[in-house]
Amino acid sequence: MDRNSFLEGSYLALSGGVGGAKLALGLSHILEESLSVVCNTGDDFSHFGLKICPDLDTVMYTLADLNDKDRGWGLADESWNFLDAMKTLGHDNWFQLGDRDLATHVTRTLLLEEGKSLSEVTQHLCTQLGIKSLIIPMSDQNVATKVGLKDGSWIPFQHYFVKEKCAPEVRAFKFDGIDDALPGPALEACLKNSDLKAIFICPSNPFVSIDPILSLPGVSTLLKEHPAPIIAVSPIVGGQAIKGPTAKMMSELDITQSAFSVAEHYASLLDGYVLDNEDHSLEEKCQTLGIDTHITQTVMNSLDDRINLATECLEFSKLILKSRI
Repeated sequence: MDRNSFLEGSYLALSGGVGGAKLALGLSHILEESLSVVCNTGDDFSHFGLKICPDLDTVMYTLADLNDKDRGWGLADESWNFLDAMKTLGHDNWFQLGDRDLATHVTRTLLLEEGKSLSEVTQHLCTQLGIKSLIIPMSDQNVATKVGLKDGSWIPFQHYFVKEKCAPEVRAFKFDGIDDALPGPALEACLKNSDLKAIFICPSNPFVSIDPILSLPGVSTLLKEHPAPIIAVSPIVGGQAIKGPTAKMMSELDITQSAFSVAEHYASLLDGYVLDNEDHSLEEKCQTLGIDTHITQTVMNSLDDRINLATECLEFSKLILKSRI
């Protein structure tokens, strides 16, 4: 691979947490400063008076090589003394806040209280951690993902995802505040940048990680109007989600649990779609949607896997561009 061949323009990735962070890491190893990663902030919430941004932090820790490789989230070599002390004092400990992780949330909260935007705070944190790629929140305004349950109630996403461990059956999702939110200034700048060579939708949950980004006013329009190819990597392999509750959600929403269903979900945006080797039989079916397809290994167990998949995605984007000439 000639890494320099990818450094003549800029690239954008849309990401949720753990699954998206894996591909973002692979892309960052190749592209470095040429990569921008926009992260879902619909999962953000306040806890113990602190501003928590789970997806932003997962991508940030991953690209800084500070993440816990076994759990996939949080910091490596973490301790839990603060949380244990809070439990002793009668507080609920359903959301895991590690001692070192706590410094990120305190810093973010203090800077926000000083009047800094979430974009400015995120850039400060990334600079302090030595991250070369640009990590940006999807919006500086608050957007809150709510999960509609089969019993008719709505609960905050983190209550569903962490406190309830994804156990309740879902019927719908909504993003409170989305109509009044604006795309983050760096996201808007990326989507208006004529030097943008490709846009990648990481293998994150389509419904609660990527849809909040796409639902921001004007974002889908800017994506459709941009000449850069938009390529999604399927988060479903062999009918199962590699990470998280995507397949479970699809079943409960009466959506067939397959990589093709994800292609259908994104179809109006996509130029290219990356399927895992295990789903090669779906290639022609995906192509009926008018989408170019690429088959490769998408399961990322190692750093080499992440870099190899990123390379495949970049080469695929070049092929799509070449086909337009």
